[in-house]
Amino acid sequence: MFGLTANRLPQSPNRFLPLSLRCLITAGPTREFFDPVRFISNPSTGKMGFALAAAAKDAGWSVDLVAGPVSLPEPDGVMVYPVVTAAEMHRQADALFGPSDVLIMTAAVSDWRPKATEPQKLKKDGQGLTIELEPVPDIVSALAEERRTDQFLVGFAAETENVEANALDKLERKGLDLIAANSVAGHEGAFGSEQNKLIVLGRNGFREVLGPASKAVVARQLIDVIARLVAARAAS
Repeated sequence: MFGLTANRLPQSPNRFLPLSLRCLITAGPTREFFDPVRFISNPSTGKMGFALAAAAKDAGWSVDLVAGPVSLPEPDGVMVYPVVTAAEMHRQADALFGPSDVLIMTAAVSDWRPKATEPQKLKKDGQGLTIELEPVPDIVSALAEERRTDQFLVGFAAETENVEANALDKLERKGLDLIAANSVAGHEGAFGSEQNKLIVLGRNGFREVLGPASKAVVARQLIDVIARLVAARAAS
């Protein structure tokens, strides 16, 4: 972890950084099936994660992108690993995390999954349906437990209320270095939008607001923030 505020960060980080950081990004939703054709999911499109992958690649980083079910073109020069469920995303992220320098967890991973999956399509019989859910193991918390001291972990907090307070709680609970919080409430929420606004929070009171702007612009700004913080920690 580090103890720097925004106004103390170096403005030219490249002197401290390796020529190419290796970055692992997760993006998009996951789907948790209760029969072969029906599932629990969320409205994430993966646009923010894909924009971050493109921005990191443009910054000269090597990028692995683990993507849930999305309908987006693959960013040039980025290794994309498609997954569907949270368990698949967890396995793939865990396999790629070891050599990574930076993890950016933008994926909107389902918090619950059906406790049982029916082998055949359930037939509608005019009656209600009750599905028992169980919690999905938290991916970023699990990765944080096995991190190297020099790895830099960034989470996302998609919130409908108390955005900053909930994000700071998540930052602490999950052992992150940085968290990017945004609102997904109402018609101006980030899900599905071409625009985004991020409140970026870190240790010792670090706070920067990015946007509102296009997700491509906000992605470039966030990659710059991460680069500055990684450089500052390397120099300390």
